[in-house]
Amino acid sequence: MKVLIIGFGNMGQTYANSFIGSGFVNSNDIFVLNRSEVEKTKRASIPKENFTIKSTQALFEVDIIILAVKPQDFMVMSHQIKPFLNEEHLFLSVMAGISIERIQNELNVEKVVRSMPNIPTQIGQGITVFSASQEIDRKELFIIQNLINTTGKSLYVSDEKMLNPATAISGSGPAYVYYFMDAMIKAAENLGFSNSEATFLVNNTYLGAVQLQSRSNLSHEDWINKVTSKGGTTEAALDVFANEKVFENIEKAIKEANKRAEDLGK
Repeated sequence: MKVLIIGFGNMGQTYANSFIGSGFVNSNDIFVLNRSEVEKTKRASIPKENFTIKSTQALFEVDIIILAVKPQDFMVMSHQIKPFLNEEHLFLSVMAGISIERIQNELNVEKVVRSMPNIPTQIGQGITVFSASQEIDRKELFIIQNLINTTGKSLYVSDEKMLNPATAISGSGPAYVYYFMDAMIKAAENLGFSNSEATFLVNNTYLGAVQLQSRSNLSHEDWINKVTSKGGTTEAALDVFANEKVFENIEKAIKEANKRAEDLGK
C-alpha cells in the first residue's frame, strides 16, 4: 500500500511517524507533497527522494491520499493536484470545515473520508472522529480506520454533521483541559507552591483521576461524590463552581465552539 501525504505540517508528520512506527506502512511507500522543502530532521525514515514540492503523474501512483493542508489552502492545492487524480484514489482529509461534498466536487473524486483528530495523536493517544462518503466500501473504510488508529483511537459517525460537535468536544477539548490545569497551577502558586511543585501536583492529579475513572464502572458524578464530604474542602470549592455557574458556562462555551465549526464549514 502506497500513501501520499499532501501537507507536512503537524498532522502530516504525525501520520507519517505513526504509520512507520506501527509498521502499518513501509517508509519507502510514503510520499510527501509539500509547498516548501522539508527539513531533514522532520523526514523520519522516509527517503529524501520521496519528498517533493511539485505535482507529477508518477507521484500520484498511490492508493491513499491524505489531505493535511490548512483549510484556507485547499483551493490552491486542489487546482494543483486535480489533473493527476483518478476514481480509484482513496482520500483521507484532516482539513477542518471542508465537507466531503466540497472535496468531491472540487477534486472530481468520489471516495472521501473526512476526519477530526486532536492533538494527542502526536503521541499515539489521540481520538479521531471520522465519516465517509457512500462510495467507500467496508474494506476501504476498514483500511482507513486502521491507518487512523495508529495515532490512537477512533469513532466512526455515519452523519458527517457530527464532525462539528466532535471538533467542539474532542478537537478543541485538550485546550479546555490545559486551561483548567493552568488555572489550578496558578492557584497553587498563589497558595505558596513553586511553579515546578504546582505543575507536578496538578499534572499528576489529572493523570491519576483519569486513570482511576477509566478503570471503573462509576460515573463522574459518582466519583465527585466519593471525593466530596459534607462540610469539607471539596464541597467548598464545588459550591463556588455552582454559584458561578461553571458547569453551565462550560456547556455554553462548547456550544459556541460548535457554532464556530459550523460557520467555518460554510
